Amino acid sequence: MTIQRMDHVGVVVDDMEAAKAFFVQLGMELEGEAPVEGDWVDRVNAIDGVRVDIAMMRTPDGHGRLELTKFHNPAVSSAEPVNAPNTLGLRNIMFQVDDVDTIVADLLAHGAELVGEVAQYQDSYRLCYVRGPEGVIVALAEELN
Repeated sequence: MTIQRMDHVGVVVDDMEAAKAFFVQLGMELEGEAPVEGDWVDRVNAIDGVRVDIAMMRTPDGHGRLELTKFHNPAVSSAEPVNAPNTLGLRNIMFQVDDVDTIVADLLAHGAELVGEVAQYQDSYRLCYVRGPEGVIVALAEELN
């Protein structure tokens, strides 16, 4: 028995519209949206009365997916509002981009914030972390040829 593929990464958000807009601005496409509730989702989550909306985002190449989940019931619980990059748990979601400066400028204009600065790793990559909605850290890497 082996893994067939990684299907998606899930992120719980409070402001679904802001989260979708952020990832669309980054270049992802909205694949679909749906409300989700019922006994099966309660059992999977080990929580009674789950009622959520999900939005599935897809990378332009069609291989990467990100599930945004907005809980209506039960209310979301919150960790630190702005986690540092060295916080235990899911650290970031990384995307390879064609022009890191342009993408960072676009995201900053739409309310994102740069965690540190854009830096170059040898002659290979220009990299940075950007914090988006709900404090999600997105890593961006531009490959240098």
